[in-house]
Amino acid sequence: MNEQSPSCAVNSTTVPPIGSNNKDFAKRVIATKAAKDFIQEIKNDHGEVLFHQSGGCCDGSSPMCYSINDFKIGSSDVCLGEIDGVKVWISGPQFQVWKHTQLILDVVPGRGGMFSLDNGRERRFLSRARVFNKEELEILENIDS
Repeated sequence: MNEQSPSCAVNSTTVPPIGSNNKDFAKRVIATKAAKDFIQEIKNDHGEVLFHQSGGCCDGSSPMCYSINDFKIGSSDVCLGEIDGVKVWISGPQFQVWKHTQLILDVVPGRGGMFSLDNGRERRFLSRARVFNKEELEILENIDS
């Protein structure tokens, strides 16, 4: 289904730390260790995967995990970046609403979204967010333009 995956280069750029040695500073998407471990578990079972940050409806605002060939990236979708080689996407309109925040993938007990590969594992992915500070936003605006 995913005939050609659009580039993830622009929005996955890591902004240089401002007064910090934290390597996750100003990335548009990061993940907890638990999320990274869970991603690897799912990749072991299903091969290459991608995430698409859901915009609501049936599965709320859960990050949905799909086999790379089972989800078609839309022409207006925005790549937020990569977690251990796994691209994380969001719809263009939703990105405009959330572009001031860093998406943090985490794992909590519960059932995943109906079509997400975390379903049936008694754990699910959860999106958390951190608001970028003024300096980060200025740098990200320059990268995105």
